Amino acid sequence: MTSDAPRQPAAARHPRAAAGSRHAAPRRRATRQRPPLALAIPGVLALAFLVAPFVALVASAPWGEMTALLDDGPAAEALWLSLRTASLSAVLCVVLGVPLAWLLAHDALPLPGLVRALVTMPMVLPPVVGGVALLALLGRRGLLGEHLDAWFGVQLPFTTAAVVVAQTFVALPFLVISVDAALRAVDPRLAQVAASLGGSRWYVFRRVTLPVVAPGVAAGAVLAFARALGEFGATITFAGNFPGVTRTMPVAIYLALERDRATAVALSLVLVAVSLVVLVALRSRWLGGLAGLAARGVEMAGAR
Repeated sequence: MTSDAPRQPAAARHPRAAAGSRHAAPRRRATRQRPPLALAIPGVLALAFLVAPFVALVASAPWGEMTALLDDGPAAEALWLSLRTASLSAVLCVVLGVPLAWLLAHDALPLPGLVRALVTMPMVLPPVVGGVALLALLGRRGLLGEHLDAWFGVQLPFTTAAVVVAQTFVALPFLVISVDAALRAVDPRLAQVAASLGGSRWYVFRRVTLPVVAPGVAAGAVLAFARALGEFGATITFAGNFPGVTRTMPVAIYLALERDRATAVALSLVLVAVSLVVLVALRSRWLGGLAGLAARGVEMAGAR
């Protein structure tokens, strides 16, 4: 039996949806308003200040010699060394950073505010200070390095392993912050339900929490790779400058500026291109997923 009463439109049945649709268009139009000159002029100047150096770098590049310069022995050696060490550093950041992010997100460590400040310190300190600190810890006469040398004959500084350690030191906070934000946005009821069904804490983390925060882990890993690829100060201080062993791309660029500017520009363009690809990829894929997680977390917190 059918009813003769006319169907109500969707907007009438769902007033909240209608209200959202009414306000959606004005909100989009508001973001496209012409800015006042007091904001537009300094904003455009800031954009030009950030973009102009890269434009100049591209304009001064020896495009006709680019392939030959990058195929040159020392340049190619530095490029592949940087790619290898940055990849290893990114893997180490994931292995060490995800557990640390979980501890921070769940306030499982004493003095969480102080711990979080210490974790993020490599992001604000000059990298060369990080290199000096690594030497104080792992150098031949360092707090731990002295014992490594005496007991096991291990001398870490000025080796390829030292490059990976220095890169991991400066890149790890980027992954920790990304994963920490993703974990805090996860609805805790997911883990509670899984635990109530008999799942162990490790099972819940591996099968429930980790898949949900995968966009944050991926974003953090790529950011860590990009940061490790461009690391200079801590690397040259702790690992030195030995061709084929510790001379990474940033170190090679610094040295090439003194004798071969074309090679320095070519290697710089490679780093710029990698960084641009990373940022565009993060913006279009993983950062969008992470933003969605954060929005859902805020909405659920408000509902509770």
